[in-house]
Amino acid sequence: MVREGHIVPVASASPPKKKAAGSRSWILLDSSGQGTILDVDKYAIMHRLHIHARDLRILDPLLSYPSTILGREKAIVLNLEHIKAIITADEVLLRDPSDENVMPFVAELQRRLSPAHDLRQGQGDEREFTGHDVEAGEEDESPFEFLALEVALEAICSFLAARTTELESAAYPALDELTSKISSRNLDRVRKLKSAMTRLTARVQKVRDELEQLLDDDDDMADLYLSRKLAVPASPFSGSGPANWFPSSPTVGSKISRASRASMATARGDENDVEELEMLLEAYFMQIDGTLNKLTAIREYIDDTEDYINIQLDNHRNQLIQLELFLSSGTVCLSIYSLVAGIFGMNIPYTWNENHGYMFKWVVIASGVVCAVLFVAIMSHARRKGLVGS
Repeated sequence: MVREGHIVPVASASPPKKKAAGSRSWILLDSSGQGTILDVDKYAIMHRLHIHARDLRILDPLLSYPSTILGREKAIVLNLEHIKAIITADEVLLRDPSDENVMPFVAELQRRLSPAHDLRQGQGDEREFTGHDVEAGEEDESPFEFLALEVALEAICSFLAARTTELESAAYPALDELTSKISSRNLDRVRKLKSAMTRLTARVQKVRDELEQLLDDDDDMADLYLSRKLAVPASPFSGSGPANWFPSSPTVGSKISRASRASMATARGDENDVEELEMLLEAYFMQIDGTLNKLTAIREYIDDTEDYINIQLDNHRNQLIQLELFLSSGTVCLSIYSLVAGIFGMNIPYTWNENHGYMFKWVVIASGVVCAVLFVAIMSHARRKGLVGS
């Protein structure tokens, strides 16, 4: 379903090297799901879609921009993780279609837009709503830009939820193992998981904040109604209409017809009515918020584990301090014993050193008893003060 095309609309006076330097790989998906590989530069995209250069910088994978959904006059600039696209009322321009993370999104969008899928959906609606008028069926059809936006949000939410599930399956066993055995290997493993969790949380938080910002501003949501803007009466001979990627494309009329038909019910209502888009964004906001809650639960579990590890380390440190106190007390007591031995070992003549050999054993016994009593007294005082455990 992908057509190959090579279109580089630049001035003839430009040198060939600049054409190659400014061109990028894009895929163009029309309203029927047909894909065309394009090799165009940013100036052609700016002229075709009437967007600014700063909008294209947001889609540059070499630059780090947060997740963004911008509504312009004739396009929606979408930067959600690896999905970098420009959505119009009848086509989607997607960057880097060969990326392994982008390919599932392209396949799903083509499946949603394929005529066979539309036929099956129409048959199901006819069976389900038998007896309803045609106007009610047209009102249930979402505009093309909302369908593309829904597929993009679904892909991003599913991608981030899958990454969160993988992190959950690796984090909880690692934390439990660290709790049972504190080792350098387990600590390094948890450190890597915590770093991955922090990065993933930041990515999920950016997507959630962007959706929340859109939901809080009705004007921003109204800017995303591209089909409603096309439904505004305008002269069919106006020269301000956008140029075509393929000048002889036979599907231009059908695209405009589809966009007008899809927005007919919306155009009849209030221009500030954003209930349909609000319900769409609210559904995926709840989904991404659930993913963020899972990551928050992992962070809390990591924090609890760190607190438990710190308590264990503090307990071991206290035990070492108690052992040091025990050994220091014993050393003090033995130093008294050594003092007595040093006094009697001095080579100084004194009178009672003669004919008193029986005094040796009593000096040794008395010194030992005094040291033992002093040690017991020190330990009792330390235990009474709570310095050592019971």
